[in-house]
Amino acid sequence: MGYSALLKKASLVGAFFVSVFLVVPVWALCPAPGKLPQAKVERVVDGDTLRLTDGRSVRLIGLNAPERARDGRPAEPFAEAARKRLQALVAANDGRVGLRQGEPARDHYGRTLAHAYDVAGRNLEAQLLAEGLAYRVAFAPDSGLVDCQQVAERQARSARLGLWRQTQVVAPAAVKRGGFALVRGRVVSVQRNRGGLWLELDGPLVLRVAPKLLRYFDVDALQRLDGRQVEVRGWVVDRARQGGVKPGQARWMLSLSHAAMLEVFP
Repeated sequence: MGYSALLKKASLVGAFFVSVFLVVPVWALCPAPGKLPQAKVERVVDGDTLRLTDGRSVRLIGLNAPERARDGRPAEPFAEAARKRLQALVAANDGRVGLRQGEPARDHYGRTLAHAYDVAGRNLEAQLLAEGLAYRVAFAPDSGLVDCQQVAERQARSARLGLWRQTQVVAPAAVKRGGFALVRGRVVSVQRNRGGLWLELDGPLVLRVAPKLLRYFDVDALQRLDGRQVEVRGWVVDRARQGGVKPGQARWMLSLSHAAMLEVFP
């Protein structure tokens, strides 16, 4: 059975974890599709961002590394370890990376979205995920590497490497601020309206699938999640600060950017 077939068991309508855990060599994860254009790296900004000598900033697709210290906030655990590891991977490749551009080609900050590879065709994002130095994330439409990136992260999580040495998942009631989060809870209601599809959890957190993204989800499966335990990941926003909370509504909202950002317990 291939990776995709096994991972379907951990998809929206399947089990949360694959029953027989895959142990795949890191070098075999997410191999390059062929010869890629090489780019010279000026510096490694953090665990998921590169600055090239041609002036481009490249945001690596499929992972979210811990934030470094900024704006008066302390660095998150493993932020510096992630940056140094990516720095070492780039240095071992003579300061160059092969880039496979994403779709869309840029994010809302103007950064180039791309997958990065070394000269042997090994994917740098998979390496960081497999070592527990970043969280897997996905956005629709995806670049085709979601399955192998899930395998990479699950290896690190099973082995309790890096970020996974401690529990990173919180209950909905524990969400107290905006930013990236992993949350596990029970779906208590599912609604669909002009604003998209909404899954309210057992706490002050609601999940949203925007109308333009519904075509990338199994909507029927989402509507059957009432009462199910789920684990979700993404960026939480405070609806109260946006003036969008009515009486009885959840204060915090997490928008699902891809079906792989939500997994269901059996």
